[in-house]
Amino acid sequence: MAPLITPTVCTGADVAPLSEELVAQWRTTGHILIDGLLPPDLIGAVEAYAADRFPAPGTRRAHEMRQFGSEVVFPAGNEALDQITLHPRLLAAAGQLLGRPVPELRLAQSTIWPKYGRVAEGITEDIYDNNEQRIHVDYPNHMLTHPTPWDRPEAIEVIVYYSDQRVCGGATAVVPRVGNEDLYPWPIVAAPGIGDMPWINDRATTEAYFAERDPETAAFRRRLYEHEIHTDFRPGTVLLYRHDVWHRGTPLKPGPTLRLAHNLVYRVAEAEWISTLHEGWSWAMYRPDQYLERLVGGAGLDQRAVLGFPAPGARYWCPATIEAVTARYGPYGFDPAPYRAALG
Repeated sequence: MAPLITPTVCTGADVAPLSEELVAQWRTTGHILIDGLLPPDLIGAVEAYAADRFPAPGTRRAHEMRQFGSEVVFPAGNEALDQITLHPRLLAAAGQLLGRPVPELRLAQSTIWPKYGRVAEGITEDIYDNNEQRIHVDYPNHMLTHPTPWDRPEAIEVIVYYSDQRVCGGATAVVPRVGNEDLYPWPIVAAPGIGDMPWINDRATTEAYFAERDPETAAFRRRLYEHEIHTDFRPGTVLLYRHDVWHRGTPLKPGPTLRLAHNLVYRVAEAEWISTLHEGWSWAMYRPDQYLERLVGGAGLDQRAVLGFPAPGARYWCPATIEAVTARYGPYGFDPAPYRAALG
């Protein structure tokens, strides 16, 4: 049985929630698992929202939901879920790990999705099944390029767990880089969906593919599984990792079980080759409830900047643009004072 990663309680201030030790751990191993970063009331509110939003565990409809992610993406229209996406402590933690002030970060992904234990008969697993994933890195479907060298990270991935691993299973398996540097050769390509290898998600199919076509890579990948460690999460536990870290999703406990997870990505602003995985946030302004307008109007400066809204002092701002943007968002609480002050 793989060793468990137990969370470290995060007690730092809002402007720097992570200790120096946690930052150093992320930069060497490629991941940290923490508790206490996000408020329990928000976690509970998301759990309640998901109970109404997704199929109940044990139903056939739940069993048929085998895809990664869901249609629930930012801005979801649920206040608790969207507050977590832009929570100042989460943004500050991402800034600490990437060594950047929050206004220099951009949101690239925010989606919540349910994963269910297997109970129904008559549905077979296929090469795209996510019940037991193959070990992989995430960069192929997040960026147009290859990750930069290890000491120059450009993005951080986040999983916020809303379930209890003791009840549902489904731990995330991670291969730490420190102590396993030989498992991180450059470039990182020994996975399906990279180069001319087909995209396969299921572990058994993936490893059979490599065993038949590339025994050397198959042997390398067996070592990855031997060195993985598993997350031990509770509602509110947060895993912060990287696009170039070997990891995978493991099966849930059989039966009517549910693991609810929230996947997020923040990148540095200039890394435009890291794709935003959803429609542009402005598209949500077609909604008749004007939800996003209210969110932008009431957001903090850093929260707006993470969405791509120009920060005070950006070239975009001049007296005319300040007047125009205030006319658009003033009814929703927008304060132009910081933008005027930055003009000098």
